Amino acid sequence: MATIKTREIHYTAQDGQSLIGYFAAPEADIPVAGVIVAPEWWGRNEYTEQRARELAEHGYAALALDMYGEKKVTTQSDQAYEWMMQTFEDPDTIVNRAAAGLQVLAEQAEVNPEKLAAIGFCYGGKVVLDLARSNAPLQAVATFHANLSPKAPAQEGQVQAEILVMHGELDSMVTLDDVASFKHEMQQAKVAHEVIVFENAKHGFSNPLADERAQANAVDLGYNAEAEKQSLAAMYELLARRLG
Repeated sequence: MATIKTREIHYTAQDGQSLIGYFAAPEADIPVAGVIVAPEWWGRNEYTEQRARELAEHGYAALALDMYGEKKVTTQSDQAYEWMMQTFEDPDTIVNRAAAGLQVLAEQAEVNPEKLAAIGFCYGGKVVLDLARSNAPLQAVATFHANLSPKAPAQEGQVQAEILVMHGELDSMVTLDDVASFKHEMQQAKVAHEVIVFENAKHGFSNPLADERAQANAVDLGYNAEAEKQSLAAMYELLARRLG
C-alpha cells in the first residue's frame, strides 16, 4: 500500500454553493489517475473519506465530494432526505456540483487529468451516473447500491465512461425492475456497462454502519461483508483496466 497524504480543498459550484472536498493521494513522483467519490445521502462523512484514502493507498488520487455545502453531514435519515431533495429542486444541481468536483480534482498537481473516474454510493451513485450521462470526461464509473433513475436518459455518444453497477438483490429502495430499466437505458445508448447483483444484499450493503443506521432510522438498510468485498474488488478491477 502506498504512503498517502490528505487535505481539504475548497471549491465553488456553478450555482454558487461553497463546497469542501476531501482529497487523498499517494506520495508519488508523477501524476496519477484521479477518482471522485460521491457520498451516500448522509453527506461527506468519515465513510466517504475512508473510501478516498483506500483509493489513494491503491495508487489513485481521490476527492470525496461535498454535495450539500460546508461538508454538512448527518446520521438522521429525515435530515439526509431534506438535504438530498434540495439538490433535486433544480435538475442541474447534481451534475453541476459533481462536475465542479471533477474539475478541481483534475486541476490538482498530483492528478493526471487524462485519466479520470468516479464512484458513488446510494445517492452518490445517482450523482456519478448523471455526471457520466452528461458527457463528462470519465473513463470509468462504479456505483454501489445506487439510485439508478436518470435526470435524463443517456444518449448514444454522450457517455464516455464504462459503467459498473453493483446492486443488492434484496434492495427495497431500488428494485430489480429499476435495474432492468437501467440496463435497457444503457443498451439503447450503446454504453459499455455491467450490472452485478449480489444475493442476500440490501441497500447500503457496502457500509459497515448500515445496520446501525437502519435501526436508528427505521429504514431498510443492511451491511453485507461478502458483497462489500466482492464489489470493491470489481471496482478496482475496472479502475485498473480503464485507467492503467
